[in-house]
Amino acid sequence: MHVEVDEPKCVSAGLCVMSAPDVFDQRDDDGVVILLESDPDAALDEEVREAAGLCPAAAIRLVEK
Repeated sequence: MHVEVDEPKCVSAGLCVMSAPDVFDQRDDDGVVILLESDPDAALDEEVREAAGLCPAAAIRLVEK
């Protein structure tokens, strides 16, 4: 799957980082999401789906390949 984030929508909750730390991080100054891997390994699919589902701002978009 391909992962996209909408940084302006991010509310810095950090749930994505807790769910999929290999794919998401947060900026130190304001906590906005940083996408570390836009095409993560399939082994991370479950974690990435969980992160997208938990995002309170719906700032994570998943595109199935």
